[in-house]
Amino acid sequence: MAAAAAGANEEEPYRAHCIFIPYPLIGHINPMLQFAKRLRHKSVRVTFLLSKFVAKIAPLSSDAGISAATYSDGFDDGPPPGVSVNELIHRFLETVPPNLKESVQTVVGSSGPPVACVVYDSILTAALDVAADLGIAAAAFFTQSCAVDQIFHEVYLGNVGVPFSGDEEEILIPGLPALTPADLPSFVCGSGYGQYPPIFEMLVDQFQAVGKAQWLFFNTFYQLENKVIDYMEKLSLPVKAIGPAIPSMHLDKRLSGDRDYGLNMYAPATATCLDWLSRRDPNSVVYVSFGSLAQLGPDQMEELAWGLKLSGRHFLWVVRLAEQSKLPEGFTQSENGLVVPWGPQLDILGHVATACFITHCGWNSTLEALSLGVPVVAMPQWTDQPTNAKYIKDMWGTGVRVVAGENGVVGRNTVAECVKEATESEEMKRNATKWKELAREAMDEGGSSDTSIEEFVAALAAEGSI
Repeated sequence: MAAAAAGANEEEPYRAHCIFIPYPLIGHINPMLQFAKRLRHKSVRVTFLLSKFVAKIAPLSSDAGISAATYSDGFDDGPPPGVSVNELIHRFLETVPPNLKESVQTVVGSSGPPVACVVYDSILTAALDVAADLGIAAAAFFTQSCAVDQIFHEVYLGNVGVPFSGDEEEILIPGLPALTPADLPSFVCGSGYGQYPPIFEMLVDQFQAVGKAQWLFFNTFYQLENKVIDYMEKLSLPVKAIGPAIPSMHLDKRLSGDRDYGLNMYAPATATCLDWLSRRDPNSVVYVSFGSLAQLGPDQMEELAWGLKLSGRHFLWVVRLAEQSKLPEGFTQSENGLVVPWGPQLDILGHVATACFITHCGWNSTLEALSLGVPVVAMPQWTDQPTNAKYIKDMWGTGVRVVAGENGVVGRNTVAECVKEATESEEMKRNATKWKELAREAMDEGGSSDTSIEEFVAALAAEGSI
């Protein structure tokens, strides 16, 4: 186990010390890292525990003043080729518990203030067991929306049966609006059910021992999901909304210089993107990205490409190198568009030239679009994304949701029509601006999320921690 300071001042009088343990995927690491920065800003010492492979390919930036430590998850050189997702997760869950305990013990035994709390990714329940064994308080950090977590909580409690069938016209879950099967996470409905049993089990089992955690943190803000948060609180769950967990300079600007997450799995083409955007008119560009994991089929890639052409708009499309072979021949040389392997998403969304965002509706991307006031074309692929798309369109009014054809592919005409609606709807623009302001208010001093964070810090600093 390696533990090294990453810019922290050892002489600083810390109010408390926390160990953060994210699941080793970038979409899980980044929001937890932003929460850690908020705690660090409030004079909490933070040790961030990463798998050795993640620490090697995406080392933690020293700018945040957060200490770094590592543990072995059994894949120190990366996942071996040819191994299925299900097998990878099984091996991960078998390997992690003892290694994690050893690494946490090393941090606990190091110099500095005693560790008051382990903040762990909610699906990484081995970390909760480690904290309990060492007599340290624990806090779960949920990286999906409260609405999605409520669905899996009801599944865990046995209040709803899975899989849901496509014949059900209306699904009623406490704290949520009426849903259809198309609005549910892919793991509980349709062809997605049973596809990845270990992932489904982690999402349900995260609630098995959650009663041992003193705090349940959600990367959301109260105004955004107030109904489901109120319902969870009625169940006496220690729910605290502490988001949106995105870099401060895109929200309240209280953390000087905090413009990006500080941990990247891919190198963004920042200069290329920003230079290209600077030569476009305000509200003229369609930004397209499906995140770090989603994979569109060749037919869908082609229809999306021609749909962008049909829209008549300039477009900036992030297509990972492994996916670029699916593009129509010569498409990367389009006069109206720019295709890059990876981009600085926050800077793109915050640019005056950006008019709308075609997204898979991952929760991080959803929060970023809301926080930066950008209308959305929702094109969900799997896992929690259909539920996020439901809220974007029907609950928050910040976007339009595509409808696929009988072959499951969203046609080019549909893409062009949705782009037109998202870029021309004054109502969507007003709603996007409203949520942008509410997100900023939540994270600003005295806002709902800031207050939750301050209450946590005060409890940590108190005698006996939490």
